Amino acid sequence: MADIKKEENTSKKRDIIKNILIIFLAVLLVLTFFSNTIMNRSLAEISTERASSGKLTERLRGSGLVESNQSYGVTVDGNKVVDTVMVKSGKKVEKGDVLFTVGTGESEELTMAQDALDALELSYQKALLTPPADYTSENQAIKNARDDLNEAIRKRDNAIANQGNVQAGKDSYKYNKSQLNYYTKLQTKLSAVIMAIDMDDYTSAPVEYTNDLMTLKMQFTEAEKAYESAYNFYMSLLSGGNHSDIQNTTDTTESMRDASTEPTTENTVVSADEIADAKYDMEVKEADMDTAKENYNNLKYTLRSDYANQLTDAENNIEYYSGLVDEYEANNMGDGMTVEALNEDVKAKQRMLEDLINALNQTMKDDDNQDKLTNLDLKAQQKEIKKAKEKVEKLKKETETTEIKSAHSGVVNSVNIKAGDTTVPDMELVTIDIAEEGYTVKITVDAEKTKKIKKGVSAEVVNNWSGGIEAILTDIKNDTTPNSKNRILVFSVSGDVSAGSYIDLSIPCGSGNYDAIVPKSAVYEDKDGNFVLTVVSKSSPLGNRYYAQKVPVEVQASDEVSSAVMGSIGNGDYVLTASSKPVSAGDQVRMKEK
Repeated sequence: MADIKKEENTSKKRDIIKNILIIFLAVLLVLTFFSNTIMNRSLAEISTERASSGKLTERLRGSGLVESNQSYGVTVDGNKVVDTVMVKSGKKVEKGDVLFTVGTGESEELTMAQDALDALELSYQKALLTPPADYTSENQAIKNARDDLNEAIRKRDNAIANQGNVQAGKDSYKYNKSQLNYYTKLQTKLSAVIMAIDMDDYTSAPVEYTNDLMTLKMQFTEAEKAYESAYNFYMSLLSGGNHSDIQNTTDTTESMRDASTEPTTENTVVSADEIADAKYDMEVKEADMDTAKENYNNLKYTLRSDYANQLTDAENNIEYYSGLVDEYEANNMGDGMTVEALNEDVKAKQRMLEDLINALNQTMKDDDNQDKLTNLDLKAQQKEIKKAKEKVEKLKKETETTEIKSAHSGVVNSVNIKAGDTTVPDMELVTIDIAEEGYTVKITVDAEKTKKIKKGVSAEVVNNWSGGIEAILTDIKNDTTPNSKNRILVFSVSGDVSAGSYIDLSIPCGSGNYDAIVPKSAVYEDKDGNFVLTVVSKSSPLGNRYYAQKVPVEVQASDEVSSAVMGSIGNGDYVLTASSKPVSAGDQVRMKEK
């Protein structure tokens, strides 16, 4: 007994060890299958682009301050009080335009007179903005009323002209309507009959069309049943000589098949004469069946063709009488109204038209009177404005107001005064850039980069929002700053630009064909110089793995988005352009899914 328990304990321990091994191997297998996925989740996700070959136009970027080629400052002799400033920075002025006015000091009476003048001018401008009278809706209403009246007159005149033919038209309409109903019903019946013939089922077809067919079909059905009975009887005789269920054959062959004859219970021997008689009877029944079938089919095909022709004729008549009925109903003398009612309708529409015309005439008359009153008011306001202007001018002369005008055409660069300020001798109150003398922009760049730049080249203005600025390289000068290795590019600028603003220029430095062109974002720089990270693929049991590889390059040329590089890289190589986290040479990465 003890041995048995010991053996059972040993067996249980073995089972436990076996289960532990199975679980361990299963976990190991799962980790093996999903190790690639788990590892990929921890790798940096990168975006790549292919290096290409082709043409690249190198461009140099720079920005500079717009300077006027020539400007002049406006000054006033002595100490004057600034009365009104008419310009602001950036405003274009012509020679002789008033820039500002000065006087000997403030005048309360002049201020009040000017305010009164401004108020009068504002009131006058508001009066001028009053929109003219618009009679579009009234004219449209009159046009619609006139169209309605003409239509009512037409209906009344048609009714009067056709008054003598009303009864004849009604009688003809009634007849046409009855014919339409007749042929419509006939169409329905004939369609049902033809469908019944095609389906060989006359239960829902009109009897008057199918009575003969049903009779012949019944005769054919009965003949078919008689033939099948004779055929079955004949075949039963041929199946053998002894039968216990054969009908009594002492009477005629027909009586032997009669349903009322009782079968014998004794075995009988069928003679050859009985078989011959049964065969003859079967052949006679077959001939009768074929004749009945032929008669039925002949009549069915004949009637089918005849009824189809009748249906076509009925459909043609339906179309004909439908046209007559529709024509009558569409032109039913005044839509069914009597001549008296139509005449009253004409009068009502005539009155409506007259009321609309009278209302418009009265409105136009009222508006005309109002326009005359408005014109009188405007003339009165003009007189008041004229008097107010004369008073202001008189007060200005009394306060020795002086207009300071521009001596040249140009653009106001700066305004250094405001109303109420007191001028100082030789102080530049307004600075004006002489536009016809043009503008200049100077950009300092590395001397090495200017080797590919030629005078006369047109630079692209990057921040040219208005689209009206042009910049032409006119000169390349040495930078006079001590120990400077730079050069100065001088551009002539024209168009919608003002002094004191900055513009960004993109300068073409020539074009060339290169074997390896990559995105600018793919080029990196460290202490050893420029390099790109390419992507290489290595096979493994779990599929391809991708690694970043550092490739030193020399940048030959660059534009806004691309760089031409030279090194161990060629057309079609994949270069890294972005990554989800920092990547170094030799790191394993995963490609971004597209």
